[in-house]
Amino acid sequence: MDSSDALIAADLLGVAVFAVSGASAGVAKKLDVFGVVFVGFMTAMGGGIFRDLVIDTVPPLAFSDWRYAAVAMAAALATFRFHPQIGRLSRTVLTLDAAGLGLFTVTGTLKALHDPSPVPAVGACLIGMFTGMGGGLARDLLVGEIPAVLRHEIYALASLAGAGTVVILTKLDYDRFVPLFAAALLVFAIRMIALQRKWSAPVARPPEAGPTGWPTRRGPDTRPPSDG
Repeated sequence: MDSSDALIAADLLGVAVFAVSGASAGVAKKLDVFGVVFVGFMTAMGGGIFRDLVIDTVPPLAFSDWRYAAVAMAAALATFRFHPQIGRLSRTVLTLDAAGLGLFTVTGTLKALHDPSPVPAVGACLIGMFTGMGGGLARDLLVGEIPAVLRHEIYALASLAGAGTVVILTKLDYDRFVPLFAAALLVFAIRMIALQRKWSAPVARPPEAGPTGWPTRRGPDTRPPSDG
């Protein structure tokens, strides 16, 4: 298997993983079969469509290569049919989302770097990150959840770490299957450990509110000292 075949295989695996993730979220929301397949399809294709449009691969592979749509719909239908055997859906969605994040981050970064008009390293990292996040973003919006990337969880940072690793490996001429799989595994590990240990990015602390709900402005304390 050469590098292009390995890249397509990794891309299709990411499509399948994200399709199951999206379909599982649809099942958890009690959508019908069409809704489950639609959410699974959009979850699987969202990041790849963004990537292809940015690097000017038109039409995107999601529409020009039948294998992508076939894999996405088959994985979503299988999830709808066998969801009792998949296990606890909330945990399944998180685990599969982390796996898809890793795979799509790697393939998105690689395609940006190896495009006929190569994208510089920083731009490739951003394309890889948005490719990884696109599917989860589409899924969460479709099922009425706050997207994970907008919460105070370690999500985008995990993807960015994986994209940076891919850029470094490529610059060192180590862009082979095993090192790249290790980069995807790094993203998956960071995301799962962050979930397990409840790591989070800083969140702005809301100002103290007064009786009307508006923030109060503290002045000097003019109260007399208490006895004792």
